[in-house]
Amino acid sequence: MNIENLIAPNIREMHPYVPGTSVVEMAQKLGCAPSDLLKLDANENPYGPPPAALQALAAEKALNYYPDPDQTALRQAIGKHIGMPAEHIVCGAGGDEVLDLIARLFLCPGDAIVDFPPTFGMYANAAQVENVNYISIPRRADFSLDVAAAERIITNYKSQITHGEKFTTPNPKLLFVANPNNPDGSLISEADLLRLLALPVMVVLDEAYIQFSTQPSRADWVLKHNNLIVVHTLSKLVGLAGMRVGYGVFPLDVAKHLWKLKQVFTPNSAAHVMAIGALSDPDTLAEMGHKIVAERNRFCESLSELGWLEPYHSEASFVLCKVTKDFAAANGRPRGLVVQQALEAQGILIRFFNRDPLRDCVRISIGTPTQMDRVLAALKTL
Repeated sequence: MNIENLIAPNIREMHPYVPGTSVVEMAQKLGCAPSDLLKLDANENPYGPPPAALQALAAEKALNYYPDPDQTALRQAIGKHIGMPAEHIVCGAGGDEVLDLIARLFLCPGDAIVDFPPTFGMYANAAQVENVNYISIPRRADFSLDVAAAERIITNYKSQITHGEKFTTPNPKLLFVANPNNPDGSLISEADLLRLLALPVMVVLDEAYIQFSTQPSRADWVLKHNNLIVVHTLSKLVGLAGMRVGYGVFPLDVAKHLWKLKQVFTPNSAAHVMAIGALSDPDTLAEMGHKIVAERNRFCESLSELGWLEPYHSEASFVLCKVTKDFAAANGRPRGLVVQQALEAQGILIRFFNRDPLRDCVRISIGTPTQMDRVLAALKTL
């Protein structure tokens, strides 16, 4: 039997999402200990979870029981942290599960996701998994959104429905916006967000890195815009990437249906107690955020000394840099790949992009000052 023929065609043909490199796998490749590697390719928190999170896990005695399926204590802790009623919050195993649930809740055959690449790859991945159309509206050279194009595409489809015409475009239903955007760290303006919210689609605002920006979260906008969902993660500032905790802030009319789809016992019990513990210490979280932002700014200033690596302005916990130099030993390799491989040889893991318009770019997560000094020293050897 040809098992391939039994696989859903959309899944068989899709390209998998490629996450950051495994430290263990890379250590084996380079012949070193995992502790010798500097992992700056997945935007994790270099300081780890707050002590309160570790203490809460150590004190937990009920890990032999399933977690609370209603997530009551966790949603209350999150609600207190962001100033939102707990009934608007639904948690999942990382922000990725929340995004997946949103796609499953809204999308049917013939529908479409509207996206603004280059951005987080999970939005395009959701379109493939749900076997729906993907409407790509490329960002401008400065990574700002082409809101006018989104307005034309969406209003054109709705106009066809009104006039009973034959559809020439798929039905745009979900519109994803990362704010700050990944991989460049840019922000959407309030005016642009309001224009998108005026459209007859559900807007999903992914604020994974909002705590590192100068812009406040728009989570409270959910109370006055019934077509807005705001997604947060505890992987970045809170330092719980390994525990997988994320949540969405939803209009109540959306949340009540989302509970029907959600796996009953995610996040797991350990993630529950660590998240509640971490959120009980907002001062430590704020201090970590200030440290990462300060180091991001210092690192960007230091890059100017190189003369060949130009950072884009970032409001996140990473920096996207354009490589402006051709290397003599490149042998046809993209500039970004040359830099990525040179740093990898020195035990430093960063991200490069082998596609336009990011082909000559690398993305570097922000670590501690000592870690970033190691990166700068390695870059100078190039």
